[in-house]
Amino acid sequence: MAAITLCMDHVLSELFTITHPSWFGALCTWKLLSWYFCLLVGVFTSGTWEEKSDEISFADFKFSVTHHYLVQESTDKEGKDEVPEDVIPQSMQDLLCMNNDFPPRAHCLVRWYGLREFVVIAPAANSDAVLSESKCNLLLSSVSIALGNTGCQVPLFVQIHHKWRRMYVGECQGPGVRTDFEMVHLRKVPNQYTHLSGLLDIFKSKIGCPLTPLPPVNIAIRFTYVLQDWQQYFWPQQPPDIDALVGGEVGGLEFGKLPFGACEDPISELHLATTWPHLTEGIIVDNDVYSDLDPMQAPHWSVRVRKADNPQCLLGDFVTEFFKICRRKESTDEILGRSTFEEEGREIADITHALSKLTEPAPVPIHKLSVSNMVHTAKKKIRKHRGVEESPLNNDVLNTILLFLFPDAASEKPLDGTSSTDNSNPPLESEEYNLYNQFKSAPSDSLTYKLALCLCMINFYHGGLKGVAHLWQEFVLEMRFRWENNFLIPGLASGPPDLRCCLLHQKLQMLNCCIERKKARDEGRKTSPSDNVTNTYSGDAGKSGDQLGPDNLRETDKDKGEVGKSWDSWSDSEEEFFECLSDTEELKGNGQESGKKGGPKEMASLKPEGRLHQHGKLTLLHNGEPLYIPVTQEPAPMTEDLLEEQSEVLAKLGTSAEGAHLRARMQSACLLSDMESFKAANPGCFLEDFVRWYSPRDYIEEEVVDEKGNMILKGELSARMKIPSNMWVEAWETAKPIPARRQRRLFDDTREAEKVLHYLAVQKPADLARHLLPCVIHAAVLKVKEEESLENISSVKKIIKQIISHSSKVLHFPNPEDKKLEEIIHQITNVEAIIARARSLKAKFGTEKCEQEEEKEDLERFVSCLLEQPEVLVVGAGRGHAGRIIHKLFVNAQRAATMTPAEEELKRMGPPEEKRQNLAADFPPPAGRELILRTAVPRPAPYSRALPQRMYSVLTKEDFRLAGAFSSDTSFF
Repeated sequence: MAAITLCMDHVLSELFTITHPSWFGALCTWKLLSWYFCLLVGVFTSGTWEEKSDEISFADFKFSVTHHYLVQESTDKEGKDEVPEDVIPQSMQDLLCMNNDFPPRAHCLVRWYGLREFVVIAPAANSDAVLSESKCNLLLSSVSIALGNTGCQVPLFVQIHHKWRRMYVGECQGPGVRTDFEMVHLRKVPNQYTHLSGLLDIFKSKIGCPLTPLPPVNIAIRFTYVLQDWQQYFWPQQPPDIDALVGGEVGGLEFGKLPFGACEDPISELHLATTWPHLTEGIIVDNDVYSDLDPMQAPHWSVRVRKADNPQCLLGDFVTEFFKICRRKESTDEILGRSTFEEEGREIADITHALSKLTEPAPVPIHKLSVSNMVHTAKKKIRKHRGVEESPLNNDVLNTILLFLFPDAASEKPLDGTSSTDNSNPPLESEEYNLYNQFKSAPSDSLTYKLALCLCMINFYHGGLKGVAHLWQEFVLEMRFRWENNFLIPGLASGPPDLRCCLLHQKLQMLNCCIERKKARDEGRKTSPSDNVTNTYSGDAGKSGDQLGPDNLRETDKDKGEVGKSWDSWSDSEEEFFECLSDTEELKGNGQESGKKGGPKEMASLKPEGRLHQHGKLTLLHNGEPLYIPVTQEPAPMTEDLLEEQSEVLAKLGTSAEGAHLRARMQSACLLSDMESFKAANPGCFLEDFVRWYSPRDYIEEEVVDEKGNMILKGELSARMKIPSNMWVEAWETAKPIPARRQRRLFDDTREAEKVLHYLAVQKPADLARHLLPCVIHAAVLKVKEEESLENISSVKKIIKQIISHSSKVLHFPNPEDKKLEEIIHQITNVEAIIARARSLKAKFGTEKCEQEEEKEDLERFVSCLLEQPEVLVVGAGRGHAGRIIHKLFVNAQRAATMTPAEEELKRMGPPEEKRQNLAADFPPPAGRELILRTAVPRPAPYSRALPQRMYSVLTKEDFRLAGAFSSDTSFF
């Protein structure tokens, strides 16, 4: 056996010195410098624990070696005072320290032995285990020899048996002393070990002290009581009233709110630990017949709460269910059945009415919106195809949602569009502005934001995916209805699309821009019938709002990719329509058909058109006429996908000279339009006149002396304007004097609107959910912030900041990963659960019922600590305000369990003995009994040094454990 042990020690030392020299150095230097330093109270929980791990192979068996230690603050005395030679190791002194008994959160060995530093050797794989006794003895022998050779004073443990049993044996060595760590783990506890007297007997027999009488044994006891029956009235969360969501008393505004709270009590158990920290043998009785351990008389009470595992939370479920739509692949038509547009096409498919369609007058636009107008085509077709009772959304729900999304539909006055758009964004400094800007969602008062909330609620409460598809189809039809009848879309800021928002919001803003342009053009045609010469695309030829004819159709080359195309063909590359011949002759009379042949002198005789106002004191350089600012076309608004598409096209042109020239032409359409407007407003002007207005920095003026000796200002174009084949010069030579109202539109609202409507129509529910998910997350964060402000939980505020930071990084990507989105939703759900726990605890402890302000503040502070700390000390134990509430909770639970009527409470006023028994019955049997026995006795001989002895015992319903640390003198034995 000795030979085997030496061989194993040789193998272990070889592994430490050759394979892992750092571990060998650690074993040689693991000596506590602050040997005299006693740990402060609670440091095991509040302090920082660190660990270092590595793997070694021992007899073809892999072990993980982990060094656990408490990070301690350095002191000035370290390294200055020499450690006495006869001092026992710090780990042995920790066995007798009573400042950190029963830590609420620590390694099991820390709780059992009170150690601040130790090393654990365990099988590397979870499935591996050291089961045989011979292997255990072999490992312990090697550990003992390794500790002796290295002089390491840190306890070293070996994990044996299966890992779930948490069985450890170990050893600690010092100068002439040794401590053996032993353990017993049983499923069924012997009766004599269920109380203090039996445990004292086994402790005394184990240490085998030869002295008479024995030194006193210090005792620490903790009983833990579990409260599970909270009584239903202690849970404040009310279930959502689904019927009231569309009821008359609540109205459609309820669709703009997200639910919040847990559907079940997020606090499942309350654990009350009653502790007697300093007892001595002989002053207390605890045996199988009688016990002095009354929980109401315990000097220390501490409480911890056990949280429900993954409680069902309304807000988290809402967002999670909406996120699931992102993984669906069905289209809207596949979900709802046959397309409504196919059904409508069948009704008008009769070819005999084709000619009558051309001769019939155009329908009069509807100037008044109503719910019945909005719930039109799709609803009728769905009824025909599936029947009324099978529609995903009933009329009440659909009408309520549409009125919430389009409040202008309830107006009795004709809509002029001025009140339907929201022209105000949140202030730049506001938190709301920063949120939608960071999340790339939409403002909280916008139509897109409201649509996201409605779809989220429809998906959860009214029809699921079919309800979402139905509402989206109605929404798309409403968008087309508003486009065709010149009704602006409410809830959208005026102006070009906001690129800081989600793409769907940009598309709706683009459609609103189209409606504004179309409406302004139609109203201008009605008020000025003589000026209705308008250029438009052939796609407008059949629209009710544009009654145009192909009398004067002029086609040009449509090949836009031709590099050598002239500016003239470039600007007129689309088909143009003129409404009457007289206007065409007027154009010819004005010289606009002369092209490049008409010079400035010929242009000077033209009639000025399209003037906005005079430009200050500026005059034309050659004829001295006042310079007028022309009416110009607004630049075409663009969404981010159009900008990306345009950038790709320009990038594909390459870096050659021809590609650069073509790229310049494509980008100068707006410049050419402004030049034509300027020429029409200022007949006889030159390029210098245009530059003075359009780009003043490119016209350089300086004082010179003329022939008569007078100082005059003389100007000329800048150097970049004089470059040969300059884009500005070529464009000026090509530009004709055409006012903005007669130019080809830079922004074709008809084509762009049809593109937007087509984009909306082909969106699948999954695509729609992807577009609106940032808005839903935005709304969820706002809801969490609103609810947190009512509770004022510091830890929640930090988590919300982390959610905002994480979301702003993830949601700015075009296609964020599902895993990252799930992390954000999980964080939001966790915050919701924390707030629900806070409200649950406040309701259970009755913080709102406190009449005294001081008691209310103490209870709120106590509840806040329960949420953030693993265990909270109850001030005053059972006699304090919080202690009385906890006692009452247990009494109510016991009364409900035993069906004891309230009248039985009068019996508590009896004799002291009877009263004490009644108080003991207020609590259930302890769910856990923990005892720590300590003493210092000489072992193994009477003349040996007195060394620390410790035994920890825990008894629960499931198992019984004894963990002993027994020290002996190896010098005098």
